[in-house]
Amino acid sequence: MEIRNRRVLITGGSSGIGLALAHILGLKGARVAIGGRRTDKLDDAIASLRVSGITAKAIVADVATESGRTATIEEVLKTLGGVDVLVNNAGGVRAGRLENTTESEIQAMIEVDLVAPIFLTRALLPSLRESGESAVVNVASGIALIGMPFYTTYAAVKAGLAHFGEALRRELSGEGIHVLTVYPGATETPMMRSSRAGAELGFVREPAIAVADAICSGLEQNAFEVIRGGEARTQMIALNRNDPAALDRRFAGMKAALEEAVRDHSAL
Repeated sequence: MEIRNRRVLITGGSSGIGLALAHILGLKGARVAIGGRRTDKLDDAIASLRVSGITAKAIVADVATESGRTATIEEVLKTLGGVDVLVNNAGGVRAGRLENTTESEIQAMIEVDLVAPIFLTRALLPSLRESGESAVVNVASGIALIGMPFYTTYAAVKAGLAHFGEALRRELSGEGIHVLTVYPGATETPMMRSSRAGAELGFVREPAIAVADAICSGLEQNAFEVIRGGEARTQMIALNRNDPAALDRRFAGMKAALEEAVRDHSAL
């Protein structure tokens, strides 16, 4: 896909991977709209884009709600005239033992990480079809490929998002709408600030700009997926498929330390 002049909507675009992607795509000539819940954060994001010579539209709305999704769709169609690339990037997490996770926290992860992308994609398919060459980018997680203890609901919804994208790609095959699924590893974003898990537990964080650059390359190459984490992640994925008990033992050895490190990890 050629990025120049593409109309791009990025949910969760006020910080982290979403904002980094807005910078990269904007510098390549895309017309960008970024969504988020907080006006102040969006204002700061728009200002940072302007410093780089990028004019972007801010959409203040909570895509985890029906009214927020409606407002997002109406605003992006009005300001950009349509959407060529939808980036389902908004997300939330609450780590810890399942029995210590509240129903409201579980529901919040389901709504923002899974329900919102499905409904937004469904609603914007007519606009994506009109483009003739368009794309849906679903930002899942490496935890969708390797279920980690204390991330049970997050793993479930991100795996659901990944399989939604895979099925949708096949459903739309030959119809001019490509679907790319992204599996970031630990990334330096506001979502990770409350996690104390570090490299000793396998959480080697990379800059958001590195993930965004990989997403851009994936779009340009019409890739099916972008998996971050390098060779170590590739080996873990293979081990999880071929000898999951070995990975169980590895997690068991770090279980107590991991539980303590992520028990306060929350970004909802």
